[in-house]
Amino acid sequence: MRSTPRVLSIAGTDPTGGAGIQADLKSIAANGGYGMAVVTALVAQNTHGVRSVHTPPVSFLAEQLEAVSDDVEIDAVKIGMLGDAAVIATVEAWLEAVRPPVVVLDPVMVATSGDRLLEPAAEDALRSLLRRADLLTPNLPELAVLLDEQRADSWDEAVAQGLRLSDRTGAAVLVKGGHLDGAVCPDALVRAAGEPGERVVEFSSRRIETRNTHGTGCSLSSAMATVQVLTGDWAESLQRVKDWMQGALARADELQVGTGHGPIHHFANLLQHQPPQGNDFSRQLWDDIADLREGIFGLPFVKALGDGTLDERKFSYYLAQDARYLNGYSRVLARASALAPTEEEQLFWANSAQVCLQVEAELHRSWLQQHPAESELGPVTKAYLDHLASVAGSGSYAVLTAAVLPCYWLYSDVGENLHAAFLAGRDAATHPYAAWLQTYADEAFAASTRTAVGFTDRAARVAGAAEREAMRTVFRQSSRYELEFFDAPERHA
Repeated sequence: MRSTPRVLSIAGTDPTGGAGIQADLKSIAANGGYGMAVVTALVAQNTHGVRSVHTPPVSFLAEQLEAVSDDVEIDAVKIGMLGDAAVIATVEAWLEAVRPPVVVLDPVMVATSGDRLLEPAAEDALRSLLRRADLLTPNLPELAVLLDEQRADSWDEAVAQGLRLSDRTGAAVLVKGGHLDGAVCPDALVRAAGEPGERVVEFSSRRIETRNTHGTGCSLSSAMATVQVLTGDWAESLQRVKDWMQGALARADELQVGTGHGPIHHFANLLQHQPPQGNDFSRQLWDDIADLREGIFGLPFVKALGDGTLDERKFSYYLAQDARYLNGYSRVLARASALAPTEEEQLFWANSAQVCLQVEAELHRSWLQQHPAESELGPVTKAYLDHLASVAGSGSYAVLTAAVLPCYWLYSDVGENLHAAFLAGRDAATHPYAAWLQTYADEAFAASTRTAVGFTDRAARVAGAAEREAMRTVFRQSSRYELEFFDAPERHA
């Protein structure tokens, strides 16, 4: 584990910069690594597709590999397009000689169009190379080809195929649901040799509606290689990379590169986030709690959390209570999904409920395993959950959206402001609470917050005057509980 991973990409090129080595180098840099590159193929392509490929002599490929490894200690390797059997054999021989600590292999075999990219002999050679990898990241068509099976038509079939490939190769397999339909995009880290609870670890995120997804597979695999050096844990690495990828996809349309399928925005998370603006009603809600927002930033707990001086016992108590809160909050979000009038809103709230349990709760578990804390339900946590449960039981979808909104909006506001201060001061390697700050300050969470604000405004437009007044009341009540929740560790201590 290093603060700045030295990551080597072995892949082809893309002159538009959206895929291949160019995308790998951006992904590595965006995720905190130092990127290096060895070229396997020179590709003439743009956002509409590949025009031609030139493969340099394998002797020159070997010289590139040896030149890097003779001089630089390599922490991780990402392998992408290899082209033919001779290229694959050269890379395999180098891996055998150098034995890098982390090897991520993205088996580039099948184009998005369904066209096969490798000759049969090269496909056989690539299957042999899989055993040299620690993590495989095939898309669903490639997963099927590697197993000589039909492409999976459902998520359960895809996970089962991933387990079979992991069993055959001994490598972990990242099964990606991007080729499936639906508003939710699932991913799973599967390890056939893992313990029962670790054989399949699933994550899900809201599908970003954009045609600009060129290079997503390249970028994901190189990001995984980089972050794995930082974490040493594939599941945690996937959680971080998915958060980063959500932001890169959410802002992909801003780049306006090419007239076909453009690239993702690799550095979206380094840009200033677009805060939730809302319409007239939600802006009124936000103005109504100006005193509470000011109060939150004045709390000793929040100040110490931001500058990294917070007592670990207080942070552990906060996380233990937050873990209890998230379990209850997920049930309230599920209720919002049941009451929602449109499929879009139903899917958003349902996925948010799942994220509470699968993604955000993982941060609590990983921290609390090393820093145990009192897990008894605290009085503020209980009062907050009782309040939300009461609103959920009222049957008003509009009022419920207002009640759950502060957990999005205030956390996004606190996370963004503390993260900005943290970037100006201590870095992630020395700040003890960097993971928390990054969780609530990333673009994916900001995008979810903007969606929740928009749905609240939408609900207010069709609500009556009395219902809108109730929305203002519960929004302030929930915001008051958020302030008390941040203050609870000080009072508990």
